[in-house]
Amino acid sequence: MAETIEKGSISINTENIFPIIKKFLYSDHEIFLRELVSNAVDATQKLRKLSSLGEFTGELGELRIEVSFDKKKKTITVSDRGIGMTGEEIKKYINQIAFSGATEFIEKFKDKADAKDIIGKFGLGFYSAFMVSDHVELVSRSYKASEKEAARWSCDGSTEFELEATAKTDRGTDVILHVNKDSEEFLDEWRLKGILEKYCKFLPVEIKFGTKEDREEDGVDKDGKPQYKTVTKDRIINNTQPLWTKAPAELKDEDYLKFYKELYPFAEDPLFWIHLNVDYPFNLTGVLYFPKVKNDFELNKNKIQLYSRQVFITDEVKDVVPDFLMLLHGVLDSPDIPLNVSRSYLQSDSNVKKISQHITKKVADKLAEMFKKDRADFEKKWDDISIFVKYGMISDEKFYDKAKEFALVKNTLKKYYTLDEYKEYTKDLQTDKEKQQIFLYATDTGKQHAFIETANQKAYDVIIMDGVLDSHFINTLEQKLDKVQFRRVDSDTIDKLIVKDEKVESVLSAADQEKLKAIFEKAINNSNMTLSIDSLAPDHLPVTITMSEWSRRMKDMAKTGGGGMYGFMGSMPDQYAVSVNGNHKIAQRVLQSPDEEQQVKLAKQTYDLALLSQGMLTGADLTNFIKRSVDLVS
Repeated sequence: MAETIEKGSISINTENIFPIIKKFLYSDHEIFLRELVSNAVDATQKLRKLSSLGEFTGELGELRIEVSFDKKKKTITVSDRGIGMTGEEIKKYINQIAFSGATEFIEKFKDKADAKDIIGKFGLGFYSAFMVSDHVELVSRSYKASEKEAARWSCDGSTEFELEATAKTDRGTDVILHVNKDSEEFLDEWRLKGILEKYCKFLPVEIKFGTKEDREEDGVDKDGKPQYKTVTKDRIINNTQPLWTKAPAELKDEDYLKFYKELYPFAEDPLFWIHLNVDYPFNLTGVLYFPKVKNDFELNKNKIQLYSRQVFITDEVKDVVPDFLMLLHGVLDSPDIPLNVSRSYLQSDSNVKKISQHITKKVADKLAEMFKKDRADFEKKWDDISIFVKYGMISDEKFYDKAKEFALVKNTLKKYYTLDEYKEYTKDLQTDKEKQQIFLYATDTGKQHAFIETANQKAYDVIIMDGVLDSHFINTLEQKLDKVQFRRVDSDTIDKLIVKDEKVESVLSAADQEKLKAIFEKAINNSNMTLSIDSLAPDHLPVTITMSEWSRRMKDMAKTGGGGMYGFMGSMPDQYAVSVNGNHKIAQRVLQSPDEEQQVKLAKQTYDLALLSQGMLTGADLTNFIKRSVDLVS
């Protein structure tokens, strides 16, 4: 290469290449540092490969990337000791190949308002440097060249460049950015450190960024107490061998927990984890952790970090991870996930779908293995992991088919059953005259305690369905399980929830039933209450207030974000059924009271007791009830 400066024009068909690159590729300017450091890592890895193949026989020395900045000179420099380039290679790779990609990019996307769906094949990563720079220098010495055969390339963001021979003692490349006025925020130690820790925390080549002060032991004093001194050390940004790059056989539980704390310093320990290590038909590694999920689970999404060859890409992984597993934490790394040219957005293709399906399968297999290996331990974890399993069964057919073997229901006695076990357990007692098996459930065991007790008196079992997704989960199970219906334990009287052939005879005549109904209608005087006189067991409650199963479900669906009809139902006033037990001795006492005022007063008192048991008696009604109770006792 000649000693004189070579000047040239990059052969492309537009003068306005860099504004277009800025506009379309990089909405976030901090990406420039990720791109330049990633290129430096690639150059270093290439040299390692050549050395392992015997094509480079020199001393590798310390293979490290260094990022530095000079606030006075307004420069940021990224240096590597990798493969380097000759002047001819700079012309080829920087001027020709990258810009031919740029030309293709412009021709395809110059008229489009949004270029987020571009497939990353244009090789424009290096040119992200111009987003923050007035001009960029590149000084490089190839591993094959002498000190004097290094080359310096310079460009101010136009199509003009300069290329000249220069001296460089070290092999590798320095990229020097002369930062523009609008980007001086990046001439700050903590700003640069934050970007490096975000994108480069796990890159496979050490990255040095300045120095840090540390404490080291420095002998002991006369009393034997350790003494310390302050030392200055290189600040290494990254962990070059993160946990997911290692074989599971090499790792212990404490290694996984330590790495979790590295990712999420303030989080509780996870319940368990899954180590992914796939090399066919795509490459995928990673560790997914099951955290303890609170009911505000929506707030905990975007905790999975996606990497490509240890370079951080994004924490928005909704296309890679099925929706029901978005609540997991951890790391995924795959070079086979297609990204757009700025590596900021995922592209939808068959690989992404396969990866998503594989993750679903691995999670299902892990849960099945845990259930078979130690059921007691699985039951202890169930309350925390049930939200994942139920969400998956609702949203994914294949996951449902696997999960139905280990999905559990818990009854009010805190016993756990698989779906098949529970069908077997309740089939004799809880099958109605229509041959439908009825699963009774409670959503609030405290408020519904009286109803649960009534069900238990008939030897019926009640399961707890108090989770945020349970209204949807119940609908899914009714569609999947043959001849099974779910009924909330307080949605009707127990004899109407599970209708048997046998009937309880009424002790009241038809005339007395009509008279009793008229008294209670006068006492209740509420159009939202539908009254009936029923023949129930004498020890059943005198008055029961219920909301129908259908209405309850509509209200529950509305609460969890169901639109359309569910939203409409959520805004409607609540409608209740009031069942008066004509066989209870209080019903007879009401009828036998000496005058209408006393009859209505006693009916009102009994009705208010039922409201009180449901937490529905408030304000003036509650005050009047207390006064009336005092009068009756007196």
